[in-house]
Amino acid sequence: MTRAAEIERELSDPATARDSRRLAELGREHSRLAPVKDMASRLERYENELAQVRELVGVDDPEMAAEARAEEQRLHAEISRIESAITPLLVPRDPLDERDCIVEIRAGTGGDEAALFASDLHRMYTRFIERQGWKAETISMSEGTLGGIKEVIFKVHGDGAFGTMRWESGVHRVQRVPATENQGRIHTSAATVAVLPEAEEVDIKIDDKDLRIDVFRASGPGGQGVNTTDSAVRITHIPSGIVVSQQDQRSQIQNRARAMEVLRARLLDLRVAEQEAERSRMRKTQVGTGDRSAKIRTYNFPQNRVTDHRIGLTMHELSRILEGEISPVIEALRQADVEERLSG
Repeated sequence: MTRAAEIERELSDPATARDSRRLAELGREHSRLAPVKDMASRLERYENELAQVRELVGVDDPEMAAEARAEEQRLHAEISRIESAITPLLVPRDPLDERDCIVEIRAGTGGDEAALFASDLHRMYTRFIERQGWKAETISMSEGTLGGIKEVIFKVHGDGAFGTMRWESGVHRVQRVPATENQGRIHTSAATVAVLPEAEEVDIKIDDKDLRIDVFRASGPGGQGVNTTDSAVRITHIPSGIVVSQQDQRSQIQNRARAMEVLRARLLDLRVAEQEAERSRMRKTQVGTGDRSAKIRTYNFPQNRVTDHRIGLTMHELSRILEGEISPVIEALRQADVEERLSG
């Protein structure tokens, strides 16, 4: 565990203590490597014990030899168990996985029903975030009719938020009978989810000359003064064509800061998606490509079924999943990605 030793040396360096950001990064990595170090130590101990036991299997004493064979089987099982547990932890982690993230949910095809489904997804993620002990902070929201949501952008604060939520990026499809349907016909609607890693200024350099900034009067409900001044901001990143609008904050300065935060996240995500797409060319599935045009999951209400199309996982627990119990799906996706990386 050379890396663990390096981290411990750096953590004890007084210079590290003066760099709060670096200290936090090393602390998270140290916590991640601690169980790996522990398992590696146990694995070495069991292998040494196994070597000693094997010398006793062939002794003349039948009782001692039988005990040695039983101990040999036990040690083999323990070693196999530890090897299975440690292997996924040895796959290099993306350093972005430890960061906070920005989640964008947009209603797709399906009109009011799509907006209602987007609201359902927002509620599902909110419940999941609460279960994780994280916090969600709304950046902007555009409400639809009948209690639906046209678009919502929110930030997730929590250790490993992006590494966990990243699997949710893509097109989510719902099949159900809308409340407005009189003949009981099942409709299919969709919503898109984008999960972006939090970007820092050191990650993405944005030149002022590459930005076009427009200000306008905010519309819709808001706090006192929101609708009476040109507080809303629209930022266009000319090289990429990405446009970010923000009007939910009270002042133009606050809206600009929020918009720049989202813009940096989208630009970093664009870079990550390009890297993932390049890597996926040699892989069998699209688990980690970040391709949001792909249908990743279907929520079928009549059959109480959720299917993740990337790994062929089907669960007949729709109600529980919509209550935020999505950990089994995320863990299955994470495990499939690990296995794919190891086999590649």
